[in-house]
Amino acid sequence: MTRPPLLLRTYGGLANLAAPLLFRRIRDRLVAHGTSPARARERLGHATLPRPAGRLIWIHGASVGETLSALPLITALRAQEDPPRILVTSGTASSAEIMAKRLPAGALHQFAPLDSKRALRRFHAHWQPDLLVLMESELWPQMIQTAPCPVVLLNARLSARALARWQSLGPSAAYILRRLALIVTQTEATAAGLRALGVAPDRIRTGGNLKAAAPPPDAAPAALAQITAALTDRPRWLAAATHPGEEDLLLAAHRQLLKSHPDLCLILAPRHPERGDRIAQMATGLTLTRRSAGEAPTAQVYLADTLGEMGLWYRKAPLAFVGGSLTPNGGHNPWEGAALGCALLTGSHLTNCAQDWQTLTDADAARTDLTADTLLPALQDLLATPAAARAMGARAAAVTARQGDDIARTVADLNALMPAKATP
Repeated sequence: MTRPPLLLRTYGGLANLAAPLLFRRIRDRLVAHGTSPARARERLGHATLPRPAGRLIWIHGASVGETLSALPLITALRAQEDPPRILVTSGTASSAEIMAKRLPAGALHQFAPLDSKRALRRFHAHWQPDLLVLMESELWPQMIQTAPCPVVLLNARLSARALARWQSLGPSAAYILRRLALIVTQTEATAAGLRALGVAPDRIRTGGNLKAAAPPPDAAPAALAQITAALTDRPRWLAAATHPGEEDLLLAAHRQLLKSHPDLCLILAPRHPERGDRIAQMATGLTLTRRSAGEAPTAQVYLADTLGEMGLWYRKAPLAFVGGSLTPNGGHNPWEGAALGCALLTGSHLTNCAQDWQTLTDADAARTDLTADTLLPALQDLLATPAAARAMGARAAAVTARQGDDIARTVADLNALMPAKATP
């Protein structure tokens, strides 16, 4: 390949120089969230597991949502007669913890190397991937340029603003995008935008939404039975993945809802469970029990301040508000709740997942664009008409079930890009 444009060379030089300082910040954050220092060094390309024999596909996603969206594909790849091994990388402690629980046999997790030449050189020397699959919008320039194998972008999700930014990069954008052997987009709009950037039509197509095709989160049967027994037949609603600035609004709405539904339970599951103490202090005038304390949902508010148990809460709440959306955090993936038949509500700040929510609203399977003023009426409406809420949840489950139809074709595409045998 020809020499990279000046902008990419400048980026590479700055990224390489900044890597040691950036690593220290990332290491401290990972260790603070329970990652061992040895595993934190994976961000510098130091492997903590041996490379398995055979062909190996490296799948990289930013965090929990992106790595979970790859699970249906990983399962399909591993179900083949001569399956490749799978290496999943991501950047967050929460994604590492969840992948450790949910990856199938033959797949393993490491933290992703920083986008610096030294880290990537160590990483490639050890893992020797036969194919690199990037999820959604993880277009790291040096990761793509240094990959010793074909590179694929799956479940591509680029907003109009992101496409405009790529357009402004001119030759640098074209240089990176030419390196991609295949791009499978979530929507035709993204595909059209990438074609306008110069991606060859035979290297891009629109597929299903892999994030929607991911299996819903598990729920331990014993825990599910305990929660079910404690809730009895009380009406309840879930506030999932909430952020600072939202809990006060949600608790205020719950206080109003209790006037017409005095036995109503709010299951409040913050995005970051370590904020539990602060959130508990906000619940003035309400009774509250906490999952982290081993307590049952017997109060007006049940603070679900644990990690990895969203499967419990979505199964027990017919109505769910998904946070990160009343405040400008970009919103969160609706598909876990949709797969489990929840009637879904969310706010208007959805830059991270607008197309996901649009797919559901087009099917009358979700309500979006809620604000501090319209949240309460929406909740009141669905609590007062449980049949309508159940119908909305059923539509959400049906839409979700249709999203995995493209997986077999994607598996065939990836097989065609890999060598028939492992790289020596």
